[in-house]
Amino acid sequence: MPTIKEILQTMDYGPALETTKEAQAWLDGHERRFGLFIDNAWSDAGETFATTNPADGVELAQVTQATNDDVERAVAAARRAQPGWVALGGHGRAKIMYALSRLLQKHARLFAVLETLDNGKTIRETRDADLPLVARHFYHHAGWAQLQAEEFADYRAVGVVGQIVPWNFPLLMLAWKIAPALAAGNTVVFKPAEYTPLTALLFAEICQRAGVPAGVVNIVTGDGRVGEAIVNHPGIDKIAFTGSTEVGRLIRKSTAGSGKKLSLELGGKSPFIVFDDADLDAAVEGLVDSIWFNQGQVCCAGSRLLVQESVYERFIKKVKARMETLRVGSPLDKSNDIGALVDPVQQQRIHGLVESARAEGCEVWQPAGELSTSGSWYLPTLITGASTSAAVAQAEIFGPVLVAMSFRTPAEAVQLANNTVYGLAACVWSESISLALDVVPQIKAGVVWINTANQFDAGCGFGGYKESGYGREGGKEGMYEYLTPLSEDARPAAPVFAAKGAVKAADADSPFAIDRTAKLYIGGKQARPDGAYSRAINGANGAFLADIGEGSRKDIRNAVEAAHKAAGWAKATAHNRAQVLYYIAENLAIRADEFAARIAQQTGSNDAAREVAASVERLFYWAAWADKYDGQVHQPPMHGITVALNEPVGVIGIVCPNENPLLGFISLVAPALALGNRVVAVPSEQYPLSAIDLYQVLDTSDLPGGALNIVTGSSDELARTLASHGEIDAVWRHDGSAEGCAEVERLSSETLKRTWTGGAKGRDWFDPKQAGGRVVLQHASQVKNVWIPYGV
Repeated sequence: MPTIKEILQTMDYGPALETTKEAQAWLDGHERRFGLFIDNAWSDAGETFATTNPADGVELAQVTQATNDDVERAVAAARRAQPGWVALGGHGRAKIMYALSRLLQKHARLFAVLETLDNGKTIRETRDADLPLVARHFYHHAGWAQLQAEEFADYRAVGVVGQIVPWNFPLLMLAWKIAPALAAGNTVVFKPAEYTPLTALLFAEICQRAGVPAGVVNIVTGDGRVGEAIVNHPGIDKIAFTGSTEVGRLIRKSTAGSGKKLSLELGGKSPFIVFDDADLDAAVEGLVDSIWFNQGQVCCAGSRLLVQESVYERFIKKVKARMETLRVGSPLDKSNDIGALVDPVQQQRIHGLVESARAEGCEVWQPAGELSTSGSWYLPTLITGASTSAAVAQAEIFGPVLVAMSFRTPAEAVQLANNTVYGLAACVWSESISLALDVVPQIKAGVVWINTANQFDAGCGFGGYKESGYGREGGKEGMYEYLTPLSEDARPAAPVFAAKGAVKAADADSPFAIDRTAKLYIGGKQARPDGAYSRAINGANGAFLADIGEGSRKDIRNAVEAAHKAAGWAKATAHNRAQVLYYIAENLAIRADEFAARIAQQTGSNDAAREVAASVERLFYWAAWADKYDGQVHQPPMHGITVALNEPVGVIGIVCPNENPLLGFISLVAPALALGNRVVAVPSEQYPLSAIDLYQVLDTSDLPGGALNIVTGSSDELARTLASHGEIDAVWRHDGSAEGCAEVERLSSETLKRTWTGGAKGRDWFDPKQAGGRVVLQHASQVKNVWIPYGV
């Protein structure tokens, strides 16, 4: 007679298929043929393409391929609707968004089944993860709409927003994008992924039922040509894109110089770090959620498993045992864990990367199992023995493939974790909270989960570092992505500087006069320019004042190296950074008359003393902010907290304005330093001596060498070098050169560094609203959200 254990071992889950009756009826009600949703009306279907069920390859419906004219109509409708949507007020928008939330909940099962049919993910995921979070986003942002006048009083809506999303979370990505945009008062032209448009079209019907005014939400379907038309349309004020890093680069290039606001949520190659003191069984379950959720088609999937050497073999054994229990099969079966890949193209790409690892000598392990011969499927896969430079260890596979390797020390774990161009997310597993919280700040990622994985909430920001993009979705920081400071509307036109005539000899000038060549400032020391070229600077009256060094590419390289060596500045306490800025202000104030005279000499300004006084005050202002720009603690609907940390961006290249050469320089450099960034600054090309005169002030103010480096020369040439440099994390340019700012944005796309440019406008550097505030702090920092469960 068999034992109970033997009986249990032979038991298996029976089929538990979700009915598709209602979803099929909805498709039939549209005759399985869809037009576009523009200005609250459905167009007749034009040229169409098929959307299919990834699980069996069967066609679900024909969807319209939008044209450039269709995009034009959608943008025009959104533009017409935007003033009225703003005029409706926060409460009016909140009521409509609340209605959307309720309707999404009422029709949650229909949305979930339709999503599973169109995408291939399991019904358990669409029903239990995606749909509750979709509704949560609209509820949460209805609240922001209600509070907008109070919480964002100094901001306005951006205007018309173009939004483009991928196929891995079709409806959830829609909610992430549309909810904050509508809450802030924007109108939307939304493009769902070509593979998965159906739930967006169902959402359009929900918008009609909820009373969303005509033109506020417009949905245009199609392939990449539609996305390109949206990106390049001059009537769109902001682009929000989620997708591949390669396409993100193209969008950054296309929008360079256009003035469009841009947020990019791109690829990832996230580390899943397991220390030897971790609860290994819990970590295995977290790993399942991290890499095999949604068939691994997740930008933040924990696709790189890093396990401490002492428990590596034991952990890998546990992982393989768990993989053998994963059920791969019909996405509509509620007992299945892994569904179908979105398309055969994706299946072929994953297969190619796995086979390349096998050819390199890696061990490729998969559990036993049979896959359906129809549809797009791939077994959960574990790869061991890969080098850190292997394609599978560096490329975003975007499938159910895990690459494992070991480490010995926490320092090595951090090094391996950061050995990628991406920086979207990470997981850290340890029973020592001290160890976990020591490692987390060292990981270059926008989201870090401690002893949990793939947690999301509308109240917590999500977004990446490095080539994972910039901008945040969710939380208050996500709302700022869809708002523009009112102070931007008050900025003046860029000043025009007349070409100076020939330099006149200074009084008593002779070949034996004391050398007045102002050097560069690199690593805390004065340095001669590498090219040994200099340029004469004459004053407002044409008289010679000094020679300055003409900085070159090599000088920038030296300055960047010095900045990276000064990494201790980022680790210094905020109080310490504040003290240094106060010291700089104090020492500048002592020499106020000298600096005022220098400004007057160069510019002829009658307001030089006021500029110096404002510079001292601006240093005090940013010193005050240094230890007060705190993060936040969110309380998401989980048993734990999410800590939003404001971290420095890294090394920032700053091209300073010509107007107000001292105040403009300090207004940009000081906030960057206050938040722990290191700076390579290019002072005013016209009037550089005010910045160069700061050398002695810096030397007597305890600023560590390399924290601030100053390279004089051509703004265009040096900005070009800064934007192209792979070890610079952000570039700011505020000299009023529209062409130069566009070039910075275009060149920055190669490494997807952050940019803050002034375009063809100037800035009133005396106005604290134009030259200060949280807007500047946001440019000088990036938010890392750390999820910390407790009591479990």
